[in-house]
This record gives sequence, structure tokens and C-alpha cells, in this order.
Amino acid sequence: MDLAKHWRLRGPRYRLEGQRHVETGEVRFPPEPDAGASWEQYDLQGAGTLYSYTVVHQTPDGYAQPYLLGMVALAEGPLVTAQITDCELAELQIGTPVEMVTRKLRDLGEDGLIVYGYKFRPRLG
Repeated sequence: MDLAKHWRLRGPRYRLEGQRHVETGEVRFPPEPDAGASWEQYDLQGAGTLYSYTVVHQTPDGYAQPYLLGMVALAEGPLVTAQITDCELAELQIGTPVEMVTRKLRDLGEDGLIVYGYKFRPRLG
């Protein structure tokens, strides 16, 4: 990942910025860059439920082993794939309420760029 691409994607990665159709109210994530006038920026709330999950044992360079990967059904409708954090596997089950948190994704080494993005954790309280 290069620095320019990282900055172009900072809205969706840091704040879950999606898009909403002006007429139908349909919400999508991630946003499409050339969506046209029918779509407006929409900030997703980051709350949802765990739709499915798995344990990833063979991880890309720079990621801890193993880690939890889940599909989250956001309250607004879209399904989002993301790492599940701040919990143990035994604590998870399909339907668990989750919330978005911003966490470090990886360090790009020589460039000194630390990439942050969204992950999900079980909702507190």
C-alpha cells in the first residue's frame, strides 16, 4: 500500500464513510469513487451483529497469529468483513452485538507509515 492510496481511503477506514442513495435510501459500503449524483456520503454508525466468523491461522506478513475474522451485518444493512478484536474465540457466537473500533492494522516498515483502520469488538454493556 502506498501513501497516496492510504490517504484516499482514510474516510472509509477511519470513520466507516459509506454512501446512501438519495431516492431509495439504500446504503452501501465501501463507497464508490464515481458514484454520481444519486449517491451521497453517509456515515455508518459502526454498530451491528456478528453474521459469521472464522479463525485465520496463516496470516499475511505483519499480522499476529492467529486472529479472528468476521462478517458483520451493520445496522444500516451492508455486510462488512473485518478483524474481530478485544475478545477470545470462546466469547463469540453468531448474533453477538459488535461495534466498530479504530485500531492499528500494520506498520509498513521503512516508509514509517502506520496504517490504521476499522475492526470490530463485542459491544460493551
